Amino acid sequence: MNKSLIEKAARMIKDSAKVMVLTGAGISTESGIPDFRSPNTGLWENIDPMEALSTAVLYNDPNKFYKEGFQMLLSMTNAEPNKGHLVLAEMERLGYIKGIITQNIDNLHHKAGSKYILEVHGNTREGSCLDCGEIVGLNVLEGKINKGEIPPKCEKCGGLLRPNVVFFGDMLPEDFNIAWEEIDDCDLLIVIGSSLSVSPVNYLPQKAKKLIIINVGPTMMDNHGDIVIREKSGMVLEEIFKELTKN
Repeated sequence: MNKSLIEKAARMIKDSAKVMVLTGAGISTESGIPDFRSPNTGLWENIDPMEALSTAVLYNDPNKFYKEGFQMLLSMTNAEPNKGHLVLAEMERLGYIKGIITQNIDNLHHKAGSKYILEVHGNTREGSCLDCGEIVGLNVLEGKINKGEIPPKCEKCGGLLRPNVVFFGDMLPEDFNIAWEEIDDCDLLIVIGSSLSVSPVNYLPQKAKKLIIINVGPTMMDNHGDIVIREKSGMVLEEIFKELTKN
């Protein structure tokens, strides 16, 4: 690992009044969750996302959705945060970063103890009723599905329950609008584990005054990065944190 890049990154963080972090699937691969597009291992290698996780299938063919897409969501719920998630939580606690914008739906930033998290693609903790807005745990949907209640119905009003994940065909949640505003007065954005190939989230780095990119592979914004480190995020963040906190 290039020590001078680590030192430069730590200096940029210290010299910035407001730092935000944008995370993608790459930060969670070290927790055993495959990303979406890596050759041979990505989740989309054998499954068409427009089939598995789309509003068209959710509403028009719920049996197919709960047999395939929903099981994919459940597969993420037992994962545990890795050192990358834990370091970011500690960086927030110590004031080095303000918060995290995440494309991930795996809840690992929450489990790691981060407080200010903008989940621009939703989460796999909850579901909600399309009619009355009642929020329920994802385990409630799972219990209903296991009993053969497809699609699952709200106990309160009888409306349709669905996971609080942003599917293909959905509008982005309010968290994206908040993230957009956060970048406006952000001195530094750190992108971690994202190829920046998914719109409109990949527009956020284009607004950043300064940009650090930590990702194993190339990204769409490498030419704009003040620092680009192509290494696993957990190891890089650990080294940056050591540099930030050394006497």
